[in-house]
Amino acid sequence: MKCRQVLRIDKSHNLSVRVMSGFTNSLNPHRSLKKNAFFLLYQRLKLVILRFKKRKEMFETINFREILSAFIVMFAIIDIFGSIPIFINIKSNNQTIKAWQAALAAMAFFTVFFFAGNGLLHLFGVDAESFAVAGSFVIFILALEMILGVEIIKSDSSSGGASIVPIAFPLIAGPGALTTLLSLRAEYADINIMIALVANVLIDFLVLRSVDTIQRFVGGNAIVILRKFFGVILLAIAVKLFATNLAVVIAGLK
Repeated sequence: MKCRQVLRIDKSHNLSVRVMSGFTNSLNPHRSLKKNAFFLLYQRLKLVILRFKKRKEMFETINFREILSAFIVMFAIIDIFGSIPIFINIKSNNQTIKAWQAALAAMAFFTVFFFAGNGLLHLFGVDAESFAVAGSFVIFILALEMILGVEIIKSDSSSGGASIVPIAFPLIAGPGALTTLLSLRAEYADINIMIALVANVLIDFLVLRSVDTIQRFVGGNAIVILRKFFGVILLAIAVKLFATNLAVVIAGLK
């Protein structure tokens, strides 16, 4: 009986304490507001610390060897110096080249395709190989323009001349470069690939800005010879890109 009485007293005491605490909180709303404010501040601090840890982990994954490897691969695929005769050919057709516009557009293509490339292609029911085959047609037409000396791709001056098409795409951010970018994600950390990509686009920007200087330095006759020569090289690249990826597409249909 005594134990039961003690328990009842304890329960009633706890209940009275809760009621009194709730009553005092209702009488003193500033106290509850302070508690809520401290709780929110604590949650914010936790969030900031978590973000700081994530950024620290991200910067710890920066690897100079991976950056250099990704840079060399992307530089070889983009081949900006091999495209100089094409840029000179575009300039000779009275088409404007805005280096900053082409660089920003190429970087936008690369970034979007880097993070959402596979999903974007699958959304339209297209695989990377079919995308590369389609891009090879554009490169093929550009090569014919250089070899035959004719203008097939008409540029719209309202869209920035030739800065977006064909310079940003497919010459810089071409199907080969975009598909290579996706394959690099399987081997290297994302931040290392992005640093290598920014470095490549920066070089592309500097080359595009120096097209007039290169043209004056090389000379007219040499430009014609280089245009024809690199037109044949570009044609061979287009054929190889077409044949390699078409074989994969056909094999996938079987």
